Amino acid sequence: MKKVTLAAVFVMSGFAVLAQRVEYKVLTSVESIVPMGIGRSIMVENKEEANLISADRTNGSSSNLKGGRKEAKIDNFGETRLLNFYSAVGINFQNIASNDAIIQTKMNELGKEGWELSHIAAGVESDAGEKDGKGIFITRYIFKRKVYDSE
Repeated sequence: MKKVTLAAVFVMSGFAVLAQRVEYKVLTSVESIVPMGIGRSIMVENKEEANLISADRTNGSSSNLKGGRKEAKIDNFGETRLLNFYSAVGINFQNIASNDAIIQTKMNELGKEGWELSHIAAGVESDAGEKDGKGIFITRYIFKRKVYDSE
């Protein structure tokens, strides 16, 4: 019996060696609300890690930041074309449903990879009147997943 108990203690202590951390992923959809369907709508996903949170970039004063905007840009990202909200005759509900299906498919893919939807943030810059004719609807989907590292 002592051997079984001792073996169980060793097995259980092996699980304690695994450290758990959470990683995040952001997926952004930008959907045009420009009349006549001339805008550009896409879903964007970064494909690389960026170490931009450093003392040089987060000192509280934008005038003192070292490095330019070019250094903050990543090169490896994916774009998925979406349809515009507007067509020549107004709001196109078929385009909205199609975008929903595209985004849903991507979310299902991420779910299969272990990502879980954590938060959604959305905003609109809408048409400011007769002479503006511009606008976007942006949504950020923030996913998280648990990662287990051995120490």
